Amino acid sequence: MQADKKSHIHSKGHNRAMINRLSKSIGHLQSIKTMIENGRDCSEIVIQLAAVRGEIASTAKAILKEHLSHCVVHAIQDGDEKKIEEFKKAMDSFLKY
Repeated sequence: MQADKKSHIHSKGHNRAMINRLSKSIGHLQSIKTMIENGRDCSEIVIQLAAVRGEIASTAKAILKEHLSHCVVHAIQDGDEKKIEEFKKAMDSFLKY
């Protein structure tokens, strides 16, 4: 899905923070992969996977909050029903898990 760059701009600080969070999660996943390769205990691996799931959920919440406070507000002001529907679908997808 390609976002309309003109109407979908976030601060560099927000984007950098989200990139940093995702980089941390990627690094964590790499560590878990190494744990599996080294034959670590399954319980330890599952605990680490739960931590990554929490990191990803936290990142998704931060992105959704930012999206709600900026993009959705602008969509409502502009009467952009398509953007509002896209947000609803994103929320449904996020809340499914």
